[in-house]
Amino acid sequence: MIETVSSLDALRARVVEWKRAGLTIGFVPTMGNLHAGHHSLAKLAREHADRVVASVFVNPTQFGPNEDFARYPRTPETDAVGLQASGCDALWLPSVETMYPYGAEHAVRMRVPGVTDTLEGAHRPGHFDGVATVVARLFNQVQPDVAVFGRKDYQQLAVIRYLVRDLAFPIEIVAAETKREADGLAMSSRNQYLSAEERPVAALIHRTLLAMRDGIVAGESRAAVERNAASHLRDAGFDVDYAVVRTPELAEPEEASPPGSRVALIAARLGRTRLIDNMEFDASA
Repeated sequence: MIETVSSLDALRARVVEWKRAGLTIGFVPTMGNLHAGHHSLAKLAREHADRVVASVFVNPTQFGPNEDFARYPRTPETDAVGLQASGCDALWLPSVETMYPYGAEHAVRMRVPGVTDTLEGAHRPGHFDGVATVVARLFNQVQPDVAVFGRKDYQQLAVIRYLVRDLAFPIEIVAAETKREADGLAMSSRNQYLSAEERPVAALIHRTLLAMRDGIVAGESRAAVERNAASHLRDAGFDVDYAVVRTPELAEPEEASPPGSRVALIAARLGRTRLIDNMEFDASA
């Protein structure tokens, strides 16, 4: 039976108990409203640890002033049922007061330089500062040996890896593959915002990523691939923030550089819903 914990003292007591017994701890941080993609993260954490903790916390510091913090779905009871079925031992359910005892406006902030300045960081100023801030706090609270993050939030994963290495957190970061619907749409809590008419159109993002991969592998210029991808999405009704090809470190590859590992990334809004996705591939394939 999963244990739901909302007191930091109770969480730390449970963690100490497990560690004294020689057990390793896996951790899955989430904002709740969980779906099969989140459940797969918990299952993967179970493969890497003896006990698994998942957190549900809608973090105010990573939302911009015009973003969906207030309407972000909160379903803790349903989340607990799904996590239990996925092999999770404890659900950490902190309040805003527990996470930010001086208030979110007066919290000590984290900032990861470089990797946060482009793509999502450029379109959502302060977002990754909020992510780094809350994840550092969660790591301190849970004290995990392993933490699992999905590859769908590719830039977020890069931010967390940087944070862990730079601050010497003794935590192994495990990246989980993106879970998709039958038509390729990446699973996301925000998909439920899509209207019945928008939902099939949203799958075009995945098909566009495939086309971007195929274009690069076929030797098309990166500029042409990016331009065609953005145009294709706009023609379908998307408001495109970016559709780009980058190196795994999110740098712009030199046109003269030899083929190698690449990642195509898209962020676009369809109606009121902002969707992100990516695809890693070998450009020399």
